Amino acid sequence: MASRFDALGDMYEEMFRLPWRAHLESFSVLRALGALEGEQIYDIGCGTGLYSRVMKRRGAARVVGYDISEGMIAVARRREADRPLGIEYTTTASDAEAGAFGRALGVYILPYAEDYTTLVEMCSIAARALRPGGLFVTLPVNPDYHGGRAYYERYGLRLFDAEPRADASRVTLELCFGRYAEQITARYWTRGTLERALRESGFEAIDWPAFRVSEEGIARYGEEFWHPYLDCPHASMITCAKV
Repeated sequence: MASRFDALGDMYEEMFRLPWRAHLESFSVLRALGALEGEQIYDIGCGTGLYSRVMKRRGAARVVGYDISEGMIAVARRREADRPLGIEYTTTASDAEAGAFGRALGVYILPYAEDYTTLVEMCSIAARALRPGGLFVTLPVNPDYHGGRAYYERYGLRLFDAEPRADASRVTLELCFGRYAEQITARYWTRGTLERALRESGFEAIDWPAFRVSEEGIARYGEEFWHPYLDCPHASMITCAKV
């Protein structure tokens, strides 16, 4: 899977500026993470470092970005070299700093677990990094996402079943905005299985907070623009705490 993303760094950078990511997703994720001043944060599946940079600018004392894609990390390191923030980037998940972090973020990492064992392993990366009581925020595919091929098009994406929905079944994500038309295969997981994997990995207090839109997003695009996504988002947000 890493090689599939090595060449997509520029697209992911531009996608972060789309309205739904700028005014809904990132707004909601940062609300869920809470105050970041002085925190140590582990950004799992950091890609080109988009969230890593935002969190560091919001006062995090330390941010470590981890991704298995050499291409994504190369872009992240170039951004760090151009405008140094003191972010560390790595392609290796090490246990050397187990329990060192107060927050862990995993945006769209769980949809790439192809089986339950891998799903638990991904959750466990976050659990090992966190100290007891540490917060993990992650975004899987919404177990109840809308199956209509065109439902999310106004936001620059399409998401639809590639096979009947069941744990680990394939879903097709099409990123369709600007000059881009990329198709990615992700995996669907039921709500119960996601919660079971998190508990098995050492998490408790599992919650599914709703997405919210920033005041700027409403002012710029109007409330009607956001209704389809808020009614049935393509992703869910999960928060949980390390036991």
